[in-house]
Amino acid sequence: MKRTLGVAVLTMASMVGGVSAQGATAWLDRPMTSWNQPAAAVPVAQKGTEAQAALDRRCGSSTLGTFPTADPIRKAGWVPFLHQDRSIARDDVDVIGGMSAASPGCEPTVFNLFVFVGGRFAGTLSPMVMTQNRDGAAGAVRITSADALTAEFARYTATDTECCPSSRVRVTYRIDRTGVRPTIAATEARQVR
Repeated sequence: MKRTLGVAVLTMASMVGGVSAQGATAWLDRPMTSWNQPAAAVPVAQKGTEAQAALDRRCGSSTLGTFPTADPIRKAGWVPFLHQDRSIARDDVDVIGGMSAASPGCEPTVFNLFVFVGGRFAGTLSPMVMTQNRDGAAGAVRITSADALTAEFARYTATDTECCPSSRVRVTYRIDRTGVRPTIAATEARQVR
């Protein structure tokens, strides 16, 4: 049976009530609140400097052609990619990146990470788009059980160089499978370095 996953006419900023770019990483400093809604569709990508088709030709992953969860990401205007060049999957949980801009070497520069449970979109790991080597950029992502995962986010200060954030924050997420569709929710943020 083929499932169709819808595409919402939302931008990442509208998911959290229009948080400005200046406050984009403030979500890591506050008690965790849920930005993912049950049965929501993959948020629409903001236009990058390069057309999606051109970015996909230049930086798209042929490996993801076999991932059915890459299709809704692509339909929402993102170019799917493997975060940190690896598949993040366990049981029926998959985490796939989507970028709207990339460096000349195809490193995602504007991106988010999308979680699918049983092939259905469950939410994003960040309420805002992320920028590589900037405050709030995702690093290691681990699926720790069938219903939990963690992600580490870089925390930069004004004096940090791009290579070396001052600290990292680990966010813990739980997967709620009780509703019509699964949803992920951040439950805790803890500084780990």
